Amino acid sequence: MKERISNLVGDLAKDIWMGTFHSICVRILRRFIDRIGFDSSFIIFDTSDQKTLIKNCIKELNLDDKLFNPRSVLAEISNAKNEMLEPDQYQVRANGEFRKEKIATIYQLYQKRLKENNAIDFDDIINDTIKILLENPDILEYYANKFKYVLVDEYQDTNKAQFTLVTLFASKNGNITVVGDNDQGIYSFRGADITNILNFEKDFPGTKIIKLEQNYRCTGNILKAANSVIKNNEVKYKKELWTQNNEGSLPRVYQANNEYDEGAYIVEQIEHLRREEYYKYEDFTILYRMNTQSRAIEDILRRENIPYKIIRRVKIL
Repeated sequence: MKERISNLVGDLAKDIWMGTFHSICVRILRRFIDRIGFDSSFIIFDTSDQKTLIKNCIKELNLDDKLFNPRSVLAEISNAKNEMLEPDQYQVRANGEFRKEKIATIYQLYQKRLKENNAIDFDDIINDTIKILLENPDILEYYANKFKYVLVDEYQDTNKAQFTLVTLFASKNGNITVVGDNDQGIYSFRGADITNILNFEKDFPGTKIIKLEQNYRCTGNILKAANSVIKNNEVKYKKELWTQNNEGSLPRVYQANNEYDEGAYIVEQIEHLRREEYYKYEDFTILYRMNTQSRAIEDILRRENIPYKIIRRVKIL
């Protein structure tokens, strides 16, 4: 994206802040995190660091790590942070529920130990930036003036903290453009809140909506299938996807009994195409939604002596 914009506007692209919510917030934190009691040399705990710290907190509080599994506790704390709930607010939300009250205690100690280590975790990056902006009017004014235009992609996947951040950035000039599709709002398990896009007109009066209904990638039959599914959604924004591409092949659906049946079907199709249409192994790519899904597919590929390479990328801020 940076390269594309640079090709369009030249050297002016160097002045544009462009990146993920988290990478942009880290830039602000490096400059102003001292306002909330951290040193600018703070570190960001990765998942491994977080799990270790959570385990230590559970042990320090003499809690049973079988009842309070570190992974599930960390997920609960992450969800709380996505909702911008501080430990005391989470405690109130627990409302006498034993497990959640204990998690609130872990959460409190976890945040304390983070600060003692001059560290924050991934979820703190946005929340701490918001805290700085809200508690320091001079900093908020600086960035609200600096960012005359705010653009957000995949807006349907934003959570409460991200919504709050862009609202603060746009608070001075009110120039905000978002791109999103309410029919693709599937990441609620990550804290994404579909109401962010559904209520956009209400949150930002004077909004102009431009529907991007032409599709340049898919064939006609793929879009017909997509439209047939989408029309069943109860949504605010209706649209009809279309393309100038040809109709293409009809979509095929295979309902697997389990993950190994799915893997076997994938291998069967690969071998069929190699035999009948002379494809090579290097012509195939297998996409999966979660890394955990690769296990069964790998087992089948190894069993059938099919060479493969797993491509993964770990994001570095």
